[in-house]
This record gives sequence, structure tokens and C-alpha cells, in this order.
Amino acid sequence: MHAPELRVAIVGAGVIGAAIAYELSQLPDLSITVLDQRSPQTYAATGAALGVLVGAVSPKRKGQHLQLRLASLQRYETLIPELETRTGLQLPYNRQGILQLCFEPEQWQQWTEVSQCRREQGFDLEQLQPEQLARHYPQVAQARSLQTSQPLLGAIYSPQDRQVDPIALTEALIVAAQQQGAEFVWQTKVVDLIPQSQGSSQGVSQIQTATETLTVDWLILAAGLGSSDLTAQLQTPIALQPVLGQAVKLRRPFPLAMPYPVVQGEDVHIVPLNAWEAWVGATVEFPAEQVVAKDFALDADPQRLAAVLEQAIALCPDLKGADILQTWSGLRPRPQGRPAPIIEPLSGYTNVLLATGHYRNGILLAPITALKIKEWIAARP
Repeated sequence: MHAPELRVAIVGAGVIGAAIAYELSQLPDLSITVLDQRSPQTYAATGAALGVLVGAVSPKRKGQHLQLRLASLQRYETLIPELETRTGLQLPYNRQGILQLCFEPEQWQQWTEVSQCRREQGFDLEQLQPEQLARHYPQVAQARSLQTSQPLLGAIYSPQDRQVDPIALTEALIVAAQQQGAEFVWQTKVVDLIPQSQGSSQGVSQIQTATETLTVDWLILAAGLGSSDLTAQLQTPIALQPVLGQAVKLRRPFPLAMPYPVVQGEDVHIVPLNAWEAWVGATVEFPAEQVVAKDFALDADPQRLAAVLEQAIALCPDLKGADILQTWSGLRPRPQGRPAPIIEPLSGYTNVLLATGHYRNGILLAPITALKIKEWIAARP
């Protein structure tokens, strides 16, 4: 006898929810519905990201978070061609790696030790001296830190790290999931979650929107900051803090020799889009103490963005005189009182999974988050 379809609802259609929908759409006997209150043309945390996949060049040497980073980075190498084949879309995916600039002797020594760890983990990090940078990456050969006034000591080149366009990636994931039968319902807010006792435990049996009631066997909360309200409805709230990020798109006065890696230093990223254009970002702006969990309205500080742009010019002087084509900002969900991200069952519920609170690593960790959720669903009794 054919097994009945399990009804899976995913709340949130940003990059995390879209990646989960795509992975689950490849399992048999699932009916997948993704709900989001945004329109298909607007993005929240996903739209605020630069898509820099900092895996190998992370300063972490071990631990669960590093394992997630490296596993997700490896999944990208198969995911991108997989999505391009399935959808026919070309995804902007920079395979030129990341160039991490270094200004402090202590940092240089730390990177030497990290490089040794990465070799044991199957990743290469190459430490470049100033003369090597002048030969291969002359645009950053005169880089300096505005924070310490230190000149460039060297750089760490990570050839296996990547960068991807977050919106193009999310749209491809949605198309691929839809091709496999997943349904996306836009401009629809979840207004209530209805729990049902199951012996000594309980689960969510129904989701209510303004227009309909959906019966579910599994509920996955991938709603970013909105996950706070949803878990509060289930009397198990998770605290997420909104952190605003601003970025800018520039047009260089002179073209850059392409291809070129992402450049990062002093917590600033310079993302080459083509020979002329680049993204620069992002600020990290925490809310004032009076901003409470349900009030996610934060004002972008233009001085913070100006400081990021100033440091970017100090890293790459040929950006001086670049035209500003676009600025944008968005809110990222940062867990309070615990590390990011939150990928786990909701305490006390048998059929609710959390995939939220990725903070600044939502794009990087989307593939591994989706695979972990897929493992939970696939192991269903």
C-alpha cells in the first residue's frame, strides 16, 4: 500500500526556507507548503547579505560551528551546478576564493596555526607576503587599517571559499523546489499555531492564516526574526535580536582585471561583481536597549555606512572616486544568550523544527541547514 503523504509546512521563504523546501522536495511522499508574508520580489535578511561564504578562512580551528561552515561550503560545490542544471538559470558564483588582509603580527601568527589545522581538514590557506600581493593583487598592495594605522603585513588566500548572489540563489532554490511539487504561498502571514496533545507530548496540528487553516504533520520555522513570535505562540519563545546591516554597490573609476577574489579586512568585504562594479559592506548595527523583540524597526546610520566605505577605500585605494549606484539595508536575526544558528527541534514539541537565528551566516549555512532538516524528516517513524 502506498504511504500517505506527510504534510510539511515551512514558515519563511528566504534562503533558509527555500533551501529546506528544495532538499525536502527530493524526498518521496511529502506535500510541502512554504508560507511567507513577503512578496516574491522583496527580501528580508536574505536581501541584506553579500553572499560571502567564509568557510576555510574562518579563524576558528575546531568546533561544531566550524564543522557546519566547512560542510556547507562543500555542499555548495555540488549544489550550484545542480540548481543550474535543474532550472536552466545561471547563478553568479565567484570561485576565485577570498583574500583576507592582515595588519597585525599576532594575527599573522594565528593564521599560520589556522593554516596548519585547515590542511589537516582538507582545505588550503596560502599566506602571501607583501611582494606577492604587489605582483598578483596590486589593487590591495597599499592597503592599510584605519583602526590601527598599520600598513599591510600580508594576506591569507583561501582558494576554496566562495561568494554567491543571495537573491539569485534563493530564486533558483524556489524554482527547483516548485519543479518538484513544493507550493509557495506569498503575502500570507501565519496568525496562529494550534497545538495538539499526543500522549505525554504535543505537536502542532494546524496553522491558521487570515484566509485558511492548514493541517500539518511537520512544521519548520525558518522565519528569521519572525520565529520569535511564532515560538512565543507555542509558549516556548526563542529570543532573537535584530542586527541591521548596510551595504553599497559601487562602480569603479577604472576596470578591474577579472577574475578577482573577494577581499576582506577589518570586518569589511569588497565583493567584485564584474570588472567595473562591486558590493561593499556590511555594517553591524545593534538596536538601542529600548527596541523590544516585537519592534524590528531600526534606522540605518549613514555614518556607519560611510565608515565602512572609508575603510574599503583604505583596503583598495582604486575605489576612491567610485560612483555609488545603490545602498540597501536589512535586519539579521541574532540569537540572544546562545550561539548562532538554531537548528534543532523545538523543546516540548514532537513535530516542530527550528531553522533560524543564522545571524551573519545565513547564506553560508543554508545548504547544511537544509540537509540537517532533511535528515530529521527522512528519519520519521
